[in-house]
Amino acid sequence: MNRIKEVLEQKGKKQVWLAEQLGKSYNMVNSYAQNRRQPSIEILYEIGKILQVDAKELLISSKLLVHNE
Repeated sequence: MNRIKEVLEQKGKKQVWLAEQLGKSYNMVNSYAQNRRQPSIEILYEIGKILQVDAKELLISSKLLVHNE
């Protein structure tokens, strides 16, 4: 699970903008943001660089997921 959508909102950026920065389609970025698909580690680091956050900040800890269920 990731926090891409949340971090985009915090940064005041749109998924369309991120798609352009990554050179990916809007549909792919939307899949990442909606957690229908997870980006590769390389893409996750690239997203972190673009959004100026540590890639770890884009992830939701599996411990939190288990705890909240």
